[in-house]
Amino acid sequence: MRREKRNNNNLEDKVKWGKLISFIVAIILLIIAIMLSMSSETTVGELNYNRISNENNSIESASSDLSKNVNQVLKQNNVGGDNAEEDDNEINEIKESLTTNNIISNNTTSSSNVTNQTEGKEVGANVTAINENNENSETNNSNTTENQTQSNDAKKTEDNVNKTQFIFPVEGEVIKEFAKGNLIYSETLEEWITHLGIDIKADRTTVVKATADGTVKSIKNDPRYGLTVTIEHNDGYTSVYSSLLSAEFVKEGEKVTQGQTIGTVGNSSVFEVAEDNHLHFELLKDGSNINPEIYLK
Repeated sequence: MRREKRNNNNLEDKVKWGKLISFIVAIILLIIAIMLSMSSETTVGELNYNRISNENNSIESASSDLSKNVNQVLKQNNVGGDNAEEDDNEINEIKESLTTNNIISNNTTSSSNVTNQTEGKEVGANVTAINENNENSETNNSNTTENQTQSNDAKKTEDNVNKTQFIFPVEGEVIKEFAKGNLIYSETLEEWITHLGIDIKADRTTVVKATADGTVKSIKNDPRYGLTVTIEHNDGYTSVYSSLLSAEFVKEGEKVTQGQTIGTVGNSSVFEVAEDNHLHFELLKDGSNINPEIYLK
């Protein structure tokens, strides 16, 4: 028990000494901080004093220089004499002259700077306007070139159409349109497919005519579109007549004229057997399918 009390007393003594030492250290640090602050304020004060002294010296120097300049002017103009009032008047006139000259000089410099800035702005504006005009000119030239190209393409298409005139091979309603770039629904196949021609509704045995002058290229039974006649025309055009009932009116290699009978409407197309009787008609230009409705009249 005595030993535990002794240990507790020693621990309390250590705590007391620790607090005392901490307090002394804090007071020392506070004193050091105060001394540093006072030293800093003294340094700042000395700097301000030196700066003010330098400014006063500069003012005195400038005043001395002004006095010297005035005296020099007085000597150059022979100012001085018996009449002090005249001397004062002459001195005042000289000072006013000096002041006026300085003002005029400053105004001239300012005016010159303003003029230069104005001219610079005008030049910059002119350069910007020129650049904008050039850009507009280039845009106009580009638009003109593009318009000319489109006009030439349209003219070429129009010329081709004018060179070869096409008529409808049968009279009737177009029940399925050209669909090369998109899909349409097939009732026979029950799926969405492309359609490279048009289907023209017509009664069975309706006469099918050549759409333009040409030469019969082939007569065959297509596995998809049934009995088919193909005719080649001028300017790279080819016409295809499918789902025919008969084609005994022409033969391969025979030259035909526009409106000449080449067969009759049937329902021989396996791909379109579920639809009404019609003529499946295709038109190609240089081997590529095109929309027949654009060219038929």
